[in-house]
Amino acid sequence: MSRVICKSILSPSLTSTQLRTRPLRTAASRASRMAAEAAASSSSSSSSSSSSPSPSSAIDFLTLCHRLKTTKRAGWVRREVHEPESIADHMYRMGLMALIASDVPGVNREKCMKIAIVHDIAEAIVGDITPSDGIPKQEKSRREREALQNMCELLGGGERAKEISDLWMEYEENSSMEAKLVKDFDKVEMILQALEYENEQGKDLEEFFESTAGKFQTDLGKAWALEIASRRRKQ
Repeated sequence: MSRVICKSILSPSLTSTQLRTRPLRTAASRASRMAAEAAASSSSSSSSSSSSPSPSSAIDFLTLCHRLKTTKRAGWVRREVHEPESIADHMYRMGLMALIASDVPGVNREKCMKIAIVHDIAEAIVGDITPSDGIPKQEKSRREREALQNMCELLGGGERAKEISDLWMEYEENSSMEAKLVKDFDKVEMILQALEYENEQGKDLEEFFESTAGKFQTDLGKAWALEIASRRRKQ
């Protein structure tokens, strides 16, 4: 695949609004074409391994993931937060949460870190879809699953792609203790960020705290959320 084609398909200059309003079939079809090219390139090399992507597939995948660094989180954009965090910013601090969390019986912290850094990965194609966009939950899930499939194909399939897919599905379906804990981290990171924006920019972001009230599934998530609430009351 030429550099010109790669640049036009994976340009990181798209805004959050453009990504959310752009038809999924456009981004998905482009990713699908790239995946087909990557697969053809990979199959032509006898030295390629099924457990790891080819250099070409890896760089194509990582270039697409650049959008996670440039796409701003839609909730903050809607509230006109100055220089809001990106999707990647959000996932990175969730990964740190998993790293520093106390040990929980039956929970694999390393797996939590992996889930944290892939749980929003499909947003590289579909953007940050929020309830205010008016898209039904089932349709949101369908778009994200299709995007994830295209991204895994772009990576060339194999064990690494399957691992990403399995981790994402586990989170999506809330099917393990690790998924439940990371879902709590997702909410904790959001309200911590809301508190920081309130302190830094003088905004009232109460709606973000209300949206998470009573929804934490783990003792650790509840404890961290209570700490954030306590600090907010003291402001």
